[in-house]
Amino acid sequence: MRQRRPDFLLILSVAAIVFAADQLTKSWVRNSLTLGVPWDPVPWLTPILSFTHVTNRGAAFGMLPQLASVFPLITVAVCALMFYLYLPLTKGRPLATLSLGLQLGGTLGNLADRLMRQGWVTDFLDLNFWPLQDWPVFNIADSSVVVSVCVLAVVLLLEKEPAQIQSPEPLQPPE
Repeated sequence: MRQRRPDFLLILSVAAIVFAADQLTKSWVRNSLTLGVPWDPVPWLTPILSFTHVTNRGAAFGMLPQLASVFPLITVAVCALMFYLYLPLTKGRPLATLSLGLQLGGTLGNLADRLMRQGWVTDFLDLNFWPLQDWPVFNIADSSVVVSVCVLAVVLLLEKEPAQIQSPEPLQPPE
């Protein structure tokens, strides 16, 4: 009997949606918001979230900006490794498949920025509430990657315990 392959259409569809949303929002931010100036279009949302256009040369949350030139290579390697290690987990797990699509779309969204913007990534989601008011500004791609990891963690944590290996019958001495 042929084993069911991962649903590549779902992975690619989710990745395409995340990628498009990420690139469209980043384009809007670059064309509409002044660098470093928060924009609060909805007054009741201001204590929770502002839109602040910033650029980021670092990895997640601005870490290691001095390695910006190698991040595209690292990203490609991580994508390949992610598919190699992660793809088997999607078999029979639609949420894990969704998670892989989120991960791929977010990773490619930030990679596109790095390649088109000389190593910079556009960020704009700025949390204002305690305890996250000092959290680094982020974007849709970053959010997608974090959500994908959370979804995968939940899938794996809620999975039924694997079947217990039966101990062999104890040997009986010969009569």
